[in-house]
Amino acid sequence: MILDNRGLEPPQPMMRTLTKLGNLHVGETITIINDRRPMFLYEELNELGYLHNTDALEDGSFKITITKSGE
Repeated sequence: MILDNRGLEPPQPMMRTLTKLGNLHVGETITIINDRRPMFLYEELNELGYLHNTDALEDGSFKITITKSGE
């Protein structure tokens, strides 16, 4: 699943992402695309036990792949 959050003002990207994460099962992944690096989201993901990886895209946006871990 890809969630394109580009063009949204904070905190909308984070709220949309957290809502979608609630639907993930262990081992499932969601990819989000944001205009900015989601610093506050990283803190939340770490606290909730999600794995995440960020790639900077050529257009200046960021692709974040988030996986629900089983821990």
